[in-house]
Order: sequence, then structure tokens, then C-alpha cells
Amino acid sequence: MLVGLSAPQAQAEPASKLPSTLASTQAANPGGAYAAPVPAPAPKGGIYKAPEHAKQSLHQVAIVIDDFGNGMMGTEEMLKLPVRFTAAVMPFMPTTKQDAEAAYKLGNDVIIHMPMEPNRGLKRWLGPGALTSDLSDSEIRKRVEDAIKDVPHAIGMNNHMGSKITADERIMRIVLTVCREHGLFFLDSRTTYKTVVPKVAKELDVPLLSNDVFLDDVYTAEHISGQIGMLRKCIEQDDSCIVIGHVGPPGRITASVLQQSIPQLRSSAEFVKTSSLVNYLMSEQLIMPHP
Repeated sequence: MLVGLSAPQAQAEPASKLPSTLASTQAANPGGAYAAPVPAPAPKGGIYKAPEHAKQSLHQVAIVIDDFGNGMMGTEEMLKLPVRFTAAVMPFMPTTKQDAEAAYKLGNDVIIHMPMEPNRGLKRWLGPGALTSDLSDSEIRKRVEDAIKDVPHAIGMNNHMGSKITADERIMRIVLTVCREHGLFFLDSRTTYKTVVPKVAKELDVPLLSNDVFLDDVYTAEHISGQIGMLRKCIEQDDSCIVIGHVGPPGRITASVLQQSIPQLRSSAEFVKTSSLVNYLMSEQLIMPHP
């Protein structure tokens, strides 16, 4: 969803997303469901609705695919999607640079999928360079800077997990300050309704987008198809929608459902990259009014 310099709909955190621990995660969770997939309600206020004169003829959909960077299942299939999308690439992983380069060469956007501590789950699930609440200000800044350097062609950042960190104003102020210094936008994956990202991004004038739908919080074609239905409702209600899927355990299924769904969705929506949404926001100067 277009947010300008503020935010909308919150969603719960996929707890089993970590690429480096998928085998143990799946063993502990054989049904293939992420923990707590139910969307949390949006905070009151702070949702930008474009004025009538600014609306596009077709509603816009941006697909974001998380967890690139570790040679995950579905990587090849996602790169063959018939529309441009945004690849969220985890830093410091075995195929970080390879996946970022492959996505970029195909004309897709690349953003940093920054690992952040969740409220539930083990810190080791996060992978290297993660942001945790016990870090000093200087270490947080260093880790964000290092992540930006590690992911080639990155133009933005979103959170991997992070229900604890995105609710921590101290940490998110540092993260978003570094994003501003590097000219990056931030995409709030909305893994907690307690997110402080909209407030801090607005104060710092950091361009902000917000997730509307998690596609594959359960690893079945039936569920993912149902989430496509949620996307259709979003398209009917809003000028723009952002949907997040994943490579990894659900990757091939998600890619298949997207391949089947995109032709029908094109009748009512234009598929765009997240950079297009940010450029539109900036060109129209869609800045949230003060309450």
C-alpha cells in the first residue's frame, strides 16, 4: 500500500522464515505453517488515501519475494515470473550477491531483507548480522551499514521477522536514519501491530511502503490461492497493494500460484515494482497531514 511518509495494515510474523535453519524448522513444524499468520489490525490514523485526481486508471500491485540469498527452493521459479517484482535479499548469506545480481539483471528491484529479532523464536534463526535488542547504538548502525554494502543494487530495505525490533523506537530510529543517509526507502512487512516504523519514518522523512498481504504463511496451494483472493479484495479497495511471498519451503508453490493468477489479475491491476510506488509518492509529494 502507498503510505508516503507513514503506514497501514499490520500482519503477523512468519516465524519459520530463516533460510539457514529450514530443515530444523520444518521438522518442528511438519504442517508447513508459519507461526501466528493472522493479520493484526492497523493502528488508527496514518493511512494515506490518494486524492481522486491522483488515482491511476488501473490499481497497482507490487509483488515482493522475501528470503533470497541462500539458494532457496523456488528461487529459479520466482525469477521466471512474467512480471517485474522486488527481490528482498538477506545479507551475508551464501548466494546474497548471486541472487541480487540475477534479480537486477532481469529488471527487478532489489532491497535488503534485514534480519531483525522477533518477539518469539530463537536468535540463531535470524542468520548473520541480525539486529537484536541487546545491541548498542553504534553496533546497530554498523550492522545496517554492513548489510547495505553486502547487497548489490539495493534501493530499499524491509524487515525479516522483526516483531520485537520494529516496535523498538530506539533501534528503528537508527535503522531509518541510515536508510535516509543512503537514499533507501523502507518497506514495513507489518509483522506486529505495535510497529513504530510509521511514526519514525514520518519524523525522519523516509519514504515508507507497507505490506498488505502475506501470501504463503501456510505452505499449501489452497491457502496461497485464498490469499490471492485477499489480494483481489485489496485491489478493489485501494489504489495500490503490496503482497509478500517467499522462496524457501513454500517457494515453488507460491511461484506456481502466482504464474496461474497473474493473467487474471492483470485485467484489474498493473504490476509494478516497489520503486515505482515510491517514485509516484515522491512525485506527487504525498506527505501525511498532521492530525
